Amino acid sequence: MTDPGKHNHATVTYLPDLLYTGGRFESGVGLACDSGGRIVSLTRAAGITGEIVRLNRRAVLPGMVNAHSHAFQRSLRGRTEYRTSSHDTFWTWREMMYSAATRLTPDDIRDVARMAFLEMALSGITAVGEFHYLHRTAEGEPYNDPNLLSKAVIGAAREVGIRIVLLRVAYARGGYRVEPNQRQLRFMESDAETYIRNTDALRNEVNRWDADTTWVGVAPHSIRAVPREYLRQVAEYAASMGRIPFHMHVAEQPADVKSCIEEHGQSPVEFLNHEDILTEYFTGVHAIHISEAEARLLANARATVCACPTTERNLGDGIVPAHVLFNAGVPVALGTDSQIQIDLLEDARELEYHLRLKELERTVLPPSGDYPQTALAARLFDCATINGARSIGAESGRLSPGSPADFFTVDLDDASIAGAAVADLISVVVFGLSRTAIKDVFVGGKQIVSEGRHAHQEETVTKFASLQKKLWAG
Repeated sequence: MTDPGKHNHATVTYLPDLLYTGGRFESGVGLACDSGGRIVSLTRAAGITGEIVRLNRRAVLPGMVNAHSHAFQRSLRGRTEYRTSSHDTFWTWREMMYSAATRLTPDDIRDVARMAFLEMALSGITAVGEFHYLHRTAEGEPYNDPNLLSKAVIGAAREVGIRIVLLRVAYARGGYRVEPNQRQLRFMESDAETYIRNTDALRNEVNRWDADTTWVGVAPHSIRAVPREYLRQVAEYAASMGRIPFHMHVAEQPADVKSCIEEHGQSPVEFLNHEDILTEYFTGVHAIHISEAEARLLANARATVCACPTTERNLGDGIVPAHVLFNAGVPVALGTDSQIQIDLLEDARELEYHLRLKELERTVLPPSGDYPQTALAARLFDCATINGARSIGAESGRLSPGSPADFFTVDLDDASIAGAAVADLISVVVFGLSRTAIKDVFVGGKQIVSEGRHAHQEETVTKFASLQKKLWAG
């Protein structure tokens, strides 16, 4: 398939059998892209001029946006699926996660991140929000370059070819009246001044590279990990930077709510609202244990919630009240979080399916859109695209003039969707697509996956396999 990066002047138009736009698939519509990797127009086949790349038996959809990722946790997949105590919870899993986090070298972190980002690309993800909290050595000592590990992760994303916002995590303590776990020392920058100085240095360096594909946001880990004054200083810094993503774990566990009430006399969302932390640039990750009143606070602030249903199910966190968030008007994005599985369409359908199990009924989430038969699927697909882009400050997530040419193709003859009618196709994609159906992925008009394979796939997998043997030998 032609790589438009080779065309310095001419527009290249991709002409699939079907193209997803405006909540439905349309036939006979081409995607015209310029040499800078932007969409110029959506053009009817009869009006196309210049070079045409035909995508026969393919449907084109906007690239998906993964709003919450811990790339290094890809090394844990399958390693924690056994009982370690009489009552296994998120907190016992966390101790096992720490054991991996403390053993990764900078080169290891790059290799595992590259594996995670490769798998994202192969599944149609073109941009990621990397919630990154590995900053120091395992003993808690700073590297000569305090952003060494952040740059390793950014380098991995750039090698794979996906966009990344490095959400640099602020982490100051083990919890309210809790002594730090020695294995948390790698995460910690105990004062806000150090965190802000290092984050600002990273932002300035990244801005000299390529601001279209790589940028930096702030991410206080959680209320339990960041005390009030530290959090205020980070918020002031973020506000001074303007349109900067601000992400934070919120109410993932009942214990998070309890400790926040003990320390601040308010629930997490109430506390963040009181501190003027909630804004249109804020994303609360998880937000499982919240009330309808708290959902309204998020909506009033125009904040986003990032749900991570696959991880939340795996860790026994609970079920995101997506119906409450939808009814309040809170945009819901999606994240792969712990990388137990990398499939945003699975996360999208789980938003609905988890509620079906809880409520004992079907189609719990309120649909929206002009096409009732597929409105629920279209809304869930928005969570994996438009809402994710909003969360991480990306321009992608939709196929429209002026947007980046970030898209993926689906094989219309794949066994998982073969025979689907055009009118039903988005529902079939959201609720039934297999990852084997995703064949081509483009980021900024550059093809990074062709026929289901990435150019660096063999090398990336080989290095990751060697890393796993080293980490888990014996």
